[in-house]
Amino acid sequence: MAQKSIQTSRLRRSASLLGTGAQVGLNYLKYYGKKSITGNEDKTDLHEQNAIAVYKTFSELKGGPLKVAQMLSIDQTLLPGPYAREFSQAQYSAPPLSYPLVVRTFNREFKKEPLELFDTFTQEAASGASIGQVHRAELNGHTYAVKVQYPGVAQSLKTDLAVVKPIAIRIIGLNESDMDPYFKEVEERLLEETNYTLELERSQELTKACGHLEGIRFPRYYPKLSTSKILTMDWMNGVPLDQFIETKAPPTVRNKIGQALWDFYHFQIHELQLFHADPHPGNFLVDGETLCPLDFGCTKKIDNDFYTKNFHLLKPSLLEDRIGFAKALLALGIILPSDSPASREIIMETVLPSIELLARPFRSKHFDFGDTDFMKSIYELGEQNSQNKNLKELRGQRGSPHSLYLNRSYFGLYSLLSRLRAKINPTVPRWILEA
Repeated sequence: MAQKSIQTSRLRRSASLLGTGAQVGLNYLKYYGKKSITGNEDKTDLHEQNAIAVYKTFSELKGGPLKVAQMLSIDQTLLPGPYAREFSQAQYSAPPLSYPLVVRTFNREFKKEPLELFDTFTQEAASGASIGQVHRAELNGHTYAVKVQYPGVAQSLKTDLAVVKPIAIRIIGLNESDMDPYFKEVEERLLEETNYTLELERSQELTKACGHLEGIRFPRYYPKLSTSKILTMDWMNGVPLDQFIETKAPPTVRNKIGQALWDFYHFQIHELQLFHADPHPGNFLVDGETLCPLDFGCTKKIDNDFYTKNFHLLKPSLLEDRIGFAKALLALGIILPSDSPASREIIMETVLPSIELLARPFRSKHFDFGDTDFMKSIYELGEQNSQNKNLKELRGQRGSPHSLYLNRSYFGLYSLLSRLRAKINPTVPRWILEA
């Protein structure tokens, strides 16, 4: 059912979020009261109640809150199970806004209604996400996808995130001050996502640069039919990637789609150092044996200094060189100069197996993401680290905020390839694979 209104007032949006935060806090108080009487430490009911309440508010407000839910849901080791399940809805669709609100946006942006610009324009959204929703339109026999931004999203973003932060940190269970740089990074990326003029530029830049990649097709974009709040591109036919995954597509086709995904991210990250940083299945279609990436709203640019230091960790020789590995972690700020020898050892013992595991595809001429043990090992290691009390006691910002979207992209990529059960040839830069 279409949502007929969206709160645009910063005060009212903050009140909604604060109310949800208060409900979460009240549920915790009830849990601890019950625990003191029964001694039962099972938090399942607590997490389920809180997850439903939080997602309901986030999905109604859209914008920053819903985007945070989407980001958190990609790494299922980061959240308790009920939150991961509830928040995963944000990866696919959110309740769409009603047509009169769409008309209002067109009048504000173009001084015209949708049917004054297009021959046809669907009143119901084809899909709805965190920042905007997509409508299908036709003009002179050509079919377009028209993305319309939700009212008030950009104006309320900073206020929303300031209120969402303590809720998210309580869910994750991390130290608030140590997370500040990462929330600033999220804020910067989300502000970019609300700027459809920037998205138009980035979309044209990346699709042109990646146009030579095999097995991939991109939409064209139309500046004259776009503004800072409305973005028009070709309508792309195809099956959403998550639906394709559930089909009985033969392994050869799955492998082609998986190879296209790997090549798409590999080229952007290692050649362009500017990449599509939103790897959830709702952003990809499959048309026959062709991958169609959509929505370049969330992109991340990394500089050469961070890129070199980060991917230096993947060099095989470092796994056998503890001194060199420690220096690499120090250069990235994962180990801090103020850390005690005991703290350094805790970090080394945690990061070393993680790097070894995540780097396996980089060290193989052929890699089978259909091997369920690989992703199972990643999830188990993530769960083990999330429960590590020694890690939680470490203070200070660890690592670069730039790693947030890079790690998110690789985790999302690995997850998609695993769900595809794809066997690929993971070509990587030669300098990483030094002897």
